[in-house]
Amino acid sequence: MEEIARATEQAARELLTRAQLEPGSILVVGCSTSEVQGKKIGSSGSCEVAAAILEPLLRVTGEAGIHLAVQCCEHLNRALVVERPVLKEYHLQQVAVYPVPHAGGSLAALAMDAFKDPVLVECIQAHAGLDIGHTLIGMHLRPVAVPTRLSVDHIGAAPLVAARTRPKLIGGARAVYVKPGRPAPPDEK
Repeated sequence: MEEIARATEQAARELLTRAQLEPGSILVVGCSTSEVQGKKIGSSGSCEVAAAILEPLLRVTGEAGIHLAVQCCEHLNRALVVERPVLKEYHLQQVAVYPVPHAGGSLAALAMDAFKDPVLVECIQAHAGLDIGHTLIGMHLRPVAVPTRLSVDHIGAAPLVAARTRPKLIGGARAVYVKPGRPAPPDEK
């Protein structure tokens, strides 16, 4: 469990830095605790594994002033657990369901207990995301999502995919996207 927590913390810190998230931004996390254990997604959820992942996520996002959104599994249509202020700040649509380990996923069920005032929302447009075990968080990222390679590529046995988002590039041949003299973000060089 210590290695899972350490890898999660390292990945979260690295993504927040690489994505250059500002306080108030949203980080979405999808996680299959079954995959973290090396088992088939949805087959062996674990609250112990979820706790090892959620604790460092809460610490890192809390320190940075970032909102954490925890994605439920497909049985709850990938609804998300967020704090009530996020619902209000981002004008989100609340849904009526309560995630439990076998219908919503262990991480979402644990988030319901760990968050101060949790609510479930149908969808969100997060600024960055961590997908632990191929849970398909892309539907909850803002356009345009940019794959972001981290030094951590697995949490336990589960593959880790990270993404940040950027504004859409608009304009024609004469458009300039970065202020002259300012370096491009690391992933766009």
